[in-house]
Amino acid sequence: MTLSNTLDLHADPDFINEIKTIRRDIHQHPETAFEETRTSDIVARELEKVGIEVSRGLARTGVIGTLRGKLPGDRVIGLRADMDALFIHEANEFSHKSVHEGKMHACGHDGHTSMLLGAARQLAKNPDFAGTIHFIFQPAEESEGGARVMIEEGLFEQFPCDAIYGMHNMPGIEVGHFAICPGPMMAAGDTWEITFVGTGGHGAMPHNATDPTMAAGSFISSVSTILGRNVPTYDAAVISIGHIAAGDYNSPNIIPARVLVRGTARSYKPNVRDLLEKRLQEIAEYSAAVHNCQAEFNFIRRYPPLVNWEEQTAIAAKAAAKTVGAECVDSETNPIGGSEDFSFMLEKVPGAYILTGNGVGEDRPFVHNASYDFNDEALPVGIAYWINLVKTELGG
Repeated sequence: MTLSNTLDLHADPDFINEIKTIRRDIHQHPETAFEETRTSDIVARELEKVGIEVSRGLARTGVIGTLRGKLPGDRVIGLRADMDALFIHEANEFSHKSVHEGKMHACGHDGHTSMLLGAARQLAKNPDFAGTIHFIFQPAEESEGGARVMIEEGLFEQFPCDAIYGMHNMPGIEVGHFAICPGPMMAAGDTWEITFVGTGGHGAMPHNATDPTMAAGSFISSVSTILGRNVPTYDAAVISIGHIAAGDYNSPNIIPARVLVRGTARSYKPNVRDLLEKRLQEIAEYSAAVHNCQAEFNFIRRYPPLVNWEEQTAIAAKAAAKTVGAECVDSETNPIGGSEDFSFMLEKVPGAYILTGNGVGEDRPFVHNASYDFNDEALPVGIAYWINLVKTELGG
């Protein structure tokens, strides 16, 4: 992989070391959803240091930096990075290990924030583009929908964008490689839960009870038929059970009165999403009725599918090719089952979301792993991509 001649960041090791220091500092001090005050202070300070106009307060800890090019032009683009960490006990022992027990940057948002800060610094130094950039530093991507909150609080009214772009690191892809596809790229991420309600009773006399464990068991054994018999073979979907709770460990001779079953549903199309909700409820209610119980059903729509716009996907792929060469860009990658709240932004504004390699091998665990760490070798690649994207979108 050779970075584009338009920006040889490897020729400026001091700059990259500064960005690496920022990245490791953020990693060492992880902050979870809507609590990213220290991280936001770092972002605002670094933007203001290079003369970028800063606005704060959207979604509590969000930061927007605005930079206008020195060439005439009215087009406005948004570049987004997420800032929050996860509730995970870090297993690493390096010097920048988390100092907050039970919290860590296990998804690389420390790297995303640092790459966008690095690009902002370089672009502010030489704003030879036509138009305006909004650097959007978003809180609470992990499960809390910070993008949705920013939008609800007026993100695109206060900072209108003609197009918006996001980027995420991906272990399993080599550093210096990118992957993207038009259309659905990430799945809707929904949570469902069912409480099966009976009377419970003595385990030795089940004929005197209505047993919700039987209803729950029937449901669990039947739920996979939704994918095999209801979802069309040309569509993709996932239903997984992640939590089952009932009774008390110390009372194995008691039939519980309630059994809770919770899980996740993933899909890429609105009609499939609707189908999963409908069939989960129907099977739950049928399973309960067969065993003379009740089913309390709840389907929580969290993040919609992330759908890349075709024109902006082509622009992103072109910028990636400028950065690392076309042979290092997979522009027709397969969609992945994870979900991302950047999807809310893509529902409002044309845009695209791209994956950048975080490295391969056993020393590069997948995201949301206690041994994960963002690969600092990817920093100059991501920074160069953002700058080439601006040049592709706004000229210069």
